[in-house]
Amino acid sequence: MDRSVKAGLAAGAMVLGSLAAACGESPSPGSGPGQTAVVTATQTVTETAGPSAAPAPPADGDVVVPDVSGMNHQAAQNAMQAAGLYNLREVDSTGKHRAMILDRNWCQTGQDPKPGAKVGKQTVVTLYARKCDEH
Repeated sequence: MDRSVKAGLAAGAMVLGSLAAACGESPSPGSGPGQTAVVTATQTVTETAGPSAAPAPPADGDVVVPDVSGMNHQAAQNAMQAAGLYNLREVDSTGKHRAMILDRNWCQTGQDPKPGAKVGKQTVVTLYARKCDEH
């Protein structure tokens, strides 16, 4: 195990110990104020190497962006999530920078990426909308 992994594990163990103490758990012997507690962590790593090892498929995968034109904002979000797209950003298309509190009161006016585009599942999809009664 390389030094950076060991250092990361040790740092994580110290943070967990601090959190446990902050949550009211009684400290273990030798870990009171002014004393240092030593925590040992282990990790098992299994590697497969060699010419026969196939490259791993991309974790992201591609999906087709659905067309949400004219839908209310809630239905548009549902359609994006059903397609596997969860990294959604919403923008008031009037430029007034309003928050979309009641999603069903907002109607889609645009989206980026465009409908039909093939994108990775982690792609940020921006949904542009305005209040449905503002035509």
